[in-house]
Order: sequence, then structure tokens, then C-alpha cells
Amino acid sequence: MTFDPSSYVFTEPDRPAAIRANTVLPARRENIELRTEDGLTLVGELALPQDTEPVATLITLHPLPTHGGFMDSHVYRKASFRLPALAGIAVLRFNTRGTSSPRGTSEGRFEEGVGERADVEAAVRFAAERGLPRRWLVGWSFGTELALKYGAVPPVVDQIEGAVLLSPPLHRAGDADLDAWAACGKPLTVLVPEFDDYLRPAEAVQRFARVPQARVVGVDGAKHLWVGEKFVQRVLGEVLDDVLGGSAELPELWEGPTATAS
Repeated sequence: MTFDPSSYVFTEPDRPAAIRANTVLPARRENIELRTEDGLTLVGELALPQDTEPVATLITLHPLPTHGGFMDSHVYRKASFRLPALAGIAVLRFNTRGTSSPRGTSEGRFEEGVGERADVEAAVRFAAERGLPRRWLVGWSFGTELALKYGAVPPVVDQIEGAVLLSPPLHRAGDADLDAWAACGKPLTVLVPEFDDYLRPAEAVQRFARVPQARVVGVDGAKHLWVGEKFVQRVLGEVLDDVLGGSAELPELWEGPTATAS
């Protein structure tokens, strides 16, 4: 059964409540479908600010689906729970081809990041056609490979502002992809955990030196999966710094209706 985001039950607490891992803040949420150029239907969700138009848009690219990555990977799920209300940000999440989540299963099969080019293009095209403003790619692990390989080349490059990478392994993406980002000149922020399993900060600084505009940020104490609320807060804050063009500090309390996710 497909999860319906309108099924969240909101209640009004009598005092400001702490924002916890499963806290859902108000937003306009809808299930969406993306259609790829090679004829597949991908499932996803769009979360928009409740009462205003978004000021910017995150198009999220999830970790490796063969190792448990999907649109509900926890950083992205929490982004969709919080950022529409806290920052006026639209959050688009979707399952790449062959990937399943409570939202449903996208058609097709995993294609090692090759066929997934059409998935990235479909998501960006959807956001552009919906008129969602200031579109940024946010990739995590495998999702960073997709952002690096396809974000700096047509048709995507002309429809996005830049990209933020979380835990890039640089397995499928190589120097040619980094050179394409250098040539396009668009902002690229790279968040690298101190204890990452694949690429750690010192090496990341060397590899991304090919991209003059890249900002490499080592995050002390973090690991590849960004487990722990303080690391989620750090990631979301860094994303907002880029997207909103300033220093953003997300509140830890919310005064208003909340729901609880299972």
C-alpha cells in the first residue's frame, strides 16, 4: 500500500516542542510521479511550505539502493519533515529506477548510475515545469555520483543553481566529471565526514582541487551515514547556507502543530 503523506495527524501542543527525529512539521505534501525519457515512471514526494511559495528547492539524490538507500534515507526524510516550515524550502525526494520505499517502487532496475542519468533529468525537469525556484541538487553517497556526472552537463546544468554533496565516494564519478563542474562554474559544496568509509577530508581536498569553486568541509566526528541528530542539524544547516546564501541556524524548538512519523 502506497504511503499517503496527507495521513499525518497534526496536534497543537500547549507549549513549544522539541524537534525530534520523527517530528513532522506542517507542509503541503503530495505524492508525485516522474516520467523518464526512456519511458519509466518513478515515484516520489514533494513537500512545500504550508502557506507561502518556496524560496528555493532541493532535489535530493539518495544513497546506493543496493545497500539500503532510498528516498526515505534519514537525512532526506528529516529535510522534508522540517525545511518547508523552518526555511521555506521545497524538498523533492524520489526513488531512482528499481528502488522501493513506503511511497512505492519506481519502475526499471538499478543500472549502476548509467541509466539513472534519465532519472536525474526527469526530477530536474519536473521541478522546472512546476516552477519551483532556485533548484539545487543534493546528493548523498551514490547520489553524489549522479550529481557529479550529470549535474554539470546539459540539460541539467542550465536548470540548477549548484549542488551539495554528502559523503562523496568518487567511485563512479572521476576527474572528467570534476572538470565539467570546474568548467560550468556553478557552486559545489562537499561535506566529508572525518571517519568516512570511502573518502576522508584530506583526500577530498586533493581530489576536489580540480574544481576551483568547490568548498570542501570536513565534519569532525561524522561517519558516512551521518547518524546522530547533531550531524543531521549540521548537514541541513550547511545546505541552507548555500541555498539561502547566508549563515542559517535551524531552531530546535517548534511552536505550532506537529505530527509524529512512524
